[in-house]
Amino acid sequence: MPSSLPVSRRGLLLAGASAATALAPTAEAPARAASHPRRPFGRYGSPADRLTPRALYVHPGGAGDFTSVQAAVTAATGAGRVLVLAPGAYRETVSVAADRTDMTWIGASRNPRDVVIVYDNAAGTPKPDGSGNHGTSGSATTTVRPDGFTARWITFANDWLRADHPGTSGTQAVALKVQGDRSAFTHCRFLGHQDTLYADSTALGTFARQYFSHCYAEGDVDFVFGRATAVFEHCHFRTLIRPDLTGAPHGFVFAPSTAGANPRGYLVTRSRISSEAPDGFYKLARPWVPGSDPTARPMLTVRDTHLGPGIDAVAPYTDMASGHPWQDQRFAEYRNSGPGAVVTVPENRPQLSRAQAAALTREGHLGDWRPRTGA
Repeated sequence: MPSSLPVSRRGLLLAGASAATALAPTAEAPARAASHPRRPFGRYGSPADRLTPRALYVHPGGAGDFTSVQAAVTAATGAGRVLVLAPGAYRETVSVAADRTDMTWIGASRNPRDVVIVYDNAAGTPKPDGSGNHGTSGSATTTVRPDGFTARWITFANDWLRADHPGTSGTQAVALKVQGDRSAFTHCRFLGHQDTLYADSTALGTFARQYFSHCYAEGDVDFVFGRATAVFEHCHFRTLIRPDLTGAPHGFVFAPSTAGANPRGYLVTRSRISSEAPDGFYKLARPWVPGSDPTARPMLTVRDTHLGPGIDAVAPYTDMASGHPWQDQRFAEYRNSGPGAVVTVPENRPQLSRAQAAALTREGHLGDWRPRTGA
């Protein structure tokens, strides 16, 4: 089928960031022009007037310390570094090593549409060195491993499109893979199609806590997945139409792979799920029991959340693999609303009791960690 829809989505993704990039000074302009009234770093200082001594500034047109995010990450040795990102589209892959603890990234305009980190690798994309394909993890535009990572007002995207690569079997294309404990994302966007947001941990026995507040994530197949203990609060999840499919299901919103020993998996609270696909064309979740952890027992709690008509209310859950039925996992709901939350077949919609719900909260999931919850 024609690829006009996803191509249009790619154009919309980059439109705001490309316009912001036009603020970059020309090569002929004097160096001081970068800090003229336009203030590419907003309220967050500049290389001449740093927010903190440990702050670094990234600007695609040369008005900062670096023109690429990866270059700034490489230079930001030690703990507690701050990266201020000027508006622009940063077409690159970024990898943050585990030793960059307590790092903070700030989108300078305070609008995530203005600062976009984007690339287009998929699991089936060959590596440049010819050593095979990237695989799911290797497809990530941005990979964040350290503990204590914080990002605000940034878009993480993977604009690889199935329509551009007919015949490719590895269609997973991750926008962000985050693995560290105490990782927080506020007012961020995660854009992709399959496997958009990989909320994971560094090792099977590591229970990484992650918090997503006032964020937006979109995709089609398993587009929020992994084994982290992750809380999504005041977030918006949007399911996309599949031009390559004619019938349901188009995909699945969540695919947790929680370790069996972990008492806390994914918690979605006070959020909403909308869809551009036909009514009932999406499942809420399916359990991922990876080959690397056959004892996984995926956990997902969706509570106090509006489920739009795109969710199949009759059968919102399904299996991913034989031998691991969703009924044996830890899926539950509580006080959801909307057409996708209507209980028509009770055995297909496990509900928490009030006592159970009292323990499944942000505080219960995050323990002694209290991330910033406001703007």
